Amino acid sequence: MSPDNETIYLLDMKGLRCPIPVARTRKAVKKLPGGSKVRVECTDPLADIDIPHMVNTDGHDLLDKGISDEMRWYLIKLKA
Repeated sequence: MSPDNETIYLLDMKGLRCPIPVARTRKAVKKLPGGSKVRVECTDPLADIDIPHMVNTDGHDLLDKGISDEMRWYLIKLKA
């Protein structure tokens, strides 16, 4: 089953501290179909290191990232 190109799965990791956001993100994306897009939102500043590292290590693509107030977000496309 291929994912809908417009669907973006949201993972709310706000309020969690390292290493929980990256650990839960890694676990959650394993359940999603390849090619899916995922937006991870978190407030832990260490996610700026952890999430891109996880994306690179696991072979996904980091499409975009940003900070809005204290919330950090990452748009990831899962490897097919």
